[in-house]
Amino acid sequence: MSNIEKRLIELGHPLPEVAKPVAAYIPSVVTSNLVFTSGQLPFVDGALPAAGKVGIGANLVDPVVAKDLAKLCALNALAAVKLAIGDLDRVTRVVKVVGFVSSVPEFTGQPGVINGASEFLVEVFGDKGVHARSAVGVPVLPLDSAVEVEIVVEFE
Repeated sequence: MSNIEKRLIELGHPLPEVAKPVAAYIPSVVTSNLVFTSGQLPFVDGALPAAGKVGIGANLVDPVVAKDLAKLCALNALAAVKLAIGDLDRVTRVVKVVGFVSSVPEFTGQPGVINGASEFLVEVFGDKGVHARSAVGVPVLPLDSAVEVEIVVEFE
């Protein structure tokens, strides 16, 4: 077991199995010394713990809940990275995080939601987890997920 996987267990988030793709794609692709993951949904044991649009109000996913969902997306992305390179200890840098938040038009807190993924990656990798990032609001995501995250990592 890698040091990063041990760290994940210490943080209470053991590495899950790679989520099965919901369409015609693969979980990750390696080119040169980079791994690009496909967008990862916040699956837990094959199910979404919450779904719908993010915002404040009845029948909406609370931004605090959505931030936790973004963390789950990042965890699932790490599983896809491990599938590609075999050992998370080979990661030398998280290069980029792209996060999508399905939100109501008046919600502008997408960066705070995607902080769930960003903060988690720094917690896991330390300085190697600091990255460039985009946080984008969208009208809908696959399976009515509230959040989707993809990452790019460098490895040796």
